[in-house]
Amino acid sequence: MSTPGPVGQGLQLAPFRGLRYASERVSSLAAVTSPPYDVVVRPDGLRHLETADPYNIVRLILPQTGEPTARHQQAAQTLRRWQAEGVLTPDPEPALYVYEQRDQGLLQRGLIGALRLSPPREGVVLPHENVMPHVVEDRAALMRATAANLEPLLLSYDGHEADTPNGDAGGARSAGGHAPEAAPGASAVIDRAVRRPPLLATTTEDGVAHRLWRIADPVEIAEATSDLRQRQALIADGHHRWATYLRLRDERRDPGPWDFGLVLLVDSARYPLRVRAIHRLLRRLSPADALAAVGDAFRVRSVDGPLAAALDALATTQDEAARAGAPRNNAFLLAGGGRFHLLDRPDPALLDAAVPRDRPEAWRTLDATVLHALLLDRVWRISEAPEHIGYIHDAAAAVEQTERHGGTAVLMRPVEEGVVRDLARQGVAMPHKSTSFGPKPATGLVLRSLELG
Repeated sequence: MSTPGPVGQGLQLAPFRGLRYASERVSSLAAVTSPPYDVVVRPDGLRHLETADPYNIVRLILPQTGEPTARHQQAAQTLRRWQAEGVLTPDPEPALYVYEQRDQGLLQRGLIGALRLSPPREGVVLPHENVMPHVVEDRAALMRATAANLEPLLLSYDGHEADTPNGDAGGARSAGGHAPEAAPGASAVIDRAVRRPPLLATTTEDGVAHRLWRIADPVEIAEATSDLRQRQALIADGHHRWATYLRLRDERRDPGPWDFGLVLLVDSARYPLRVRAIHRLLRRLSPADALAAVGDAFRVRSVDGPLAAALDALATTQDEAARAGAPRNNAFLLAGGGRFHLLDRPDPALLDAAVPRDRPEAWRTLDATVLHALLLDRVWRISEAPEHIGYIHDAAAAVEQTERHGGTAVLMRPVEEGVVRDLARQGVAMPHKSTSFGPKPATGLVLRSLELG
């Protein structure tokens, strides 16, 4: 990824006084964490988190009382009460935080800090997906009420890996399966920090080990931040929260803490991110009606379960296209009523008529583009209102919801990271909820209160 303009105009990361759980006031640090708000989609998952510990962070990011205004005020009152009771306490001085995740050979490390906000036209922080206005409005209302950044966004940047191994003794490898390598600047600061005792360490119930270190030394902070000022970043996860940051900043005229937002910055040259699909749940469309409406718009085949086998069939569709000499084969797996159907080979004439022509070919051939432009808009005529369509990161959870509540799950293939980056550099946004980058940071390990400055 290229440098965004002159040195000094890149990522401007600032230290902040982290707001963290007092370990002696909670049952365990693992019990008060949560996945990001948009990953907690099932009511049973929400209840599980709420009952794990009375102070679980989900009570702040997804309050459940009454209508939206009441929920946001409840979150604000809960946050202030937890601070007054000493459940959440501020660190003594501003700092950056090194954050590490490990899981069965996976290793990811990055820096958590307050990032200066910048619009896309500056080319410093690159979004790659459109956002849904009602989600931004909800997150903005919550953030106004709490005056806090409750969970960090995940941003990736290219730190240009060096040739010298970093000597990590744990044997873990990055998310992409490659041993991370030593580098100067921010990476050097991270490498030194992880040799020291961590500020906190916990293992969540999914088996992921989390560790956090505080960087308060002005010399180390300067070393990391001066390096980052030469970089630009891709929003990997958190487009709606980034749009929320920008909206709330624009509401205020005077410079201040609202000019910054909480982020986790990961050097993807050392720790390549995983890219997974986000699936759709069509709440009011039965599988029979979905298939009847498709007609000849796609080739339709019934495929055998279980889910893993059906997903394998979906994954092989592009290989089939390559063997046939076709450059691309858009494909989707429909699930519902205990059966699976594979849709692929869309009708070229219908595709050409449905997909806008004023975008790059890489955008026009995305599965998400074809799904929204052809299937949702023209074939099924489905509104993207929340009562009609849901977005679920886990394929099994999507299928489970269709079996429990009806409707049709549309299971997607992941997008290659290179395609995402190329489109982002061109300033071309993908359809919303096109990708799921990870590993995602756990919510609840460190918060940023804007009232602390």
